[in-house]
Amino acid sequence: MYSAAIDLLGRPFAGMAPARRKALGLIVLAALLLLFPLYHNNDADIDAMANAGAFVTLALGLNIVVGFAGLLDLGYAAFFAIGVYYYGIFTAYQVMPEWHSWWAPFAAVGLVEKINQGGPDLVHFTLSFWIALPTAGLVAAFFGVLFGAPTLRLRGDYLAIVTLGFGEIVPIVFRNVDSVTNGAAGLNGVKPPQLFGFDFGVDATPYYYVCVFLVALLVYVSIQLRDGRVGRAWMAIREDETAASAMGVDLVKYKLLAFAIGAAFAGMTGVFYVAKLQTATPDMFNFNVSAMLLVMVVLGGMGSVWGVVLGAFLLQILQSWLLPELNHVLHGIGNLVGNGFLQQIDLTESIQLIFGLILVFMMLFRRDGLIPAARKTPPLNMTQQTAMVQRGGFVGMEKIGRWEKRAGNALEIKGVTVKFGGLVALNKVDLVVPEGGVVAVIGPNGSGKSTLFNVITGLVPADSGSIRFQGAEILGLAPHKILEKGVARTFQNIRLFPNLTVLENVLIGQHARLKTGAAGAVLQLPSMRAEEKRARQWAVDIAALFGNRLSPRLAQTVFGLSYANRRRVEIARALASRPHILLLDEPTAGMNPNETLELAEQIKSLHELGLTILLIEHKLDVVTRLADNVVVLDHGEKIAEGPADEVRQNEEVLRAYLGRAGRAHAAAVAQAAAVDAGGASNA
Repeated sequence: MYSAAIDLLGRPFAGMAPARRKALGLIVLAALLLLFPLYHNNDADIDAMANAGAFVTLALGLNIVVGFAGLLDLGYAAFFAIGVYYYGIFTAYQVMPEWHSWWAPFAAVGLVEKINQGGPDLVHFTLSFWIALPTAGLVAAFFGVLFGAPTLRLRGDYLAIVTLGFGEIVPIVFRNVDSVTNGAAGLNGVKPPQLFGFDFGVDATPYYYVCVFLVALLVYVSIQLRDGRVGRAWMAIREDETAASAMGVDLVKYKLLAFAIGAAFAGMTGVFYVAKLQTATPDMFNFNVSAMLLVMVVLGGMGSVWGVVLGAFLLQILQSWLLPELNHVLHGIGNLVGNGFLQQIDLTESIQLIFGLILVFMMLFRRDGLIPAARKTPPLNMTQQTAMVQRGGFVGMEKIGRWEKRAGNALEIKGVTVKFGGLVALNKVDLVVPEGGVVAVIGPNGSGKSTLFNVITGLVPADSGSIRFQGAEILGLAPHKILEKGVARTFQNIRLFPNLTVLENVLIGQHARLKTGAAGAVLQLPSMRAEEKRARQWAVDIAALFGNRLSPRLAQTVFGLSYANRRRVEIARALASRPHILLLDEPTAGMNPNETLELAEQIKSLHELGLTILLIEHKLDVVTRLADNVVVLDHGEKIAEGPADEVRQNEEVLRAYLGRAGRAHAAAVAQAAAVDAGGASNA
């Protein structure tokens, strides 16, 4: 009956376009929130809703740091405290320096006032709430960058421990700077907001409406950041820092940006919270607050904006309304049955235990949260899965055009040496890749092939040597800088962003070719919208090169693809960056013969369009089909170079691949084959 009622209610909206249905839902939600104080005229409940909204904004800020960028921050409440004390210090009567004439300009604009308490004239700070709200975000963002700069090189547990320490240090500082913060006693008499002469005072309703506006603003900012270039960079860092860097993402810049914006959310919330409460003490910002916010993010769904809103709202209502009401019910039952335990129970004192149980439950049964960030897409039908792809190259090559060929060599490597402790991975390796050419690097396992690629793309430093790309030295540059110059790569062990869709993976490949920053994403200027539209169309065109292998799967998450399709996505992501040279690290590894042939033909078609390619490959038939020149490495040294047919007969190459015994066996087999062929000819 319940499901039938749901179907009946949902029937009028079934044929509605998703965008219109979403807009209608937002309008209904906004109307309910705006009308809530009118149809529920209870000041305590309105105040509880305003408090819940404050924790929603805090959770949204933490979601940017933890959910989007994947940086585990256990001291997030420190930025909340900074916002609280920023507004409290500049409105309470704690800090009052002596009056001097140079304070007059500040008094003229309403930032200070002159008062006298029976002695010399003093300065009382009267910072407006409406000025403090955005400026507190800037102040907290500054401290976010200041704290993040020396610590964001850490990862995982180490970063969590450092942020935990920061979260404990800030309240201690506020507790011990008595002259500014009034120590453990805290700040009292914080000025409430005023708007057009109306003083908010202690009435909960105006604070509720300010909180609704603040939540709406920060939800909008979060969504715009998530769905643009900045959000994709954060999620790439969360999924795989190495791959993100190789695709042009500046790790330090975007980690600091995540910390700064998350801190700004907390700083603004701090101003609202202390203005409503009108008092502040250091004990309000202990580890419990950070832990509660983290549980809110996990409950709602890490990286999910609406999920975090729901999770924060539910947990705050649980803490501030449901548990106290449940206490009354249990006390009543205890009085009725004469049970002393039920008469004295206080569930609010066990809130940390309850939060812990919620966290454990979510990890065991619903790791993606109440509203997962990544929605599941329906599987492809049989026709889509078995669709044939045009053989002999890519489809739709006219959409990407030809690569511009320059005179000379694209890549020149001279005397590159790489050492890992006492192990010499590369020893004075020389290599030249001409413009528009295809060079293959082969060699047995452990010969230094992938290390060579890592050095070229900046992932591994070289001890000596030179790497010049189009005449400019790139050795020593950061990976994202090398990608910007036009050097893109794939990896031997596929390094995609598994929890993102095919389209998002390919879009991240364009990161270095786009310009939209955080401000542009939020403001949504026409030029920024046009850039995003072009980027998405380019990503669709690149994926379409692989025909029905990728085009029907653009909305599917990468972890659900077959191995061969994940390889194709990685190549598409590299092509999306518009490279001048493409480094392919064993692109056909793990593919069956048909898939190998198909991909080899597609790589050949790229070469025919003028793209320069440096290739690592073990399959000699692929090397023979594609490469103009072959370089052979063994134990980090170049042992042979030349055309594929010539290299295959080289004695040093045979010894490297087969060893001395294997080489003798191969020679005996060849001799026997020659004798058999001669006998057959005589017969």
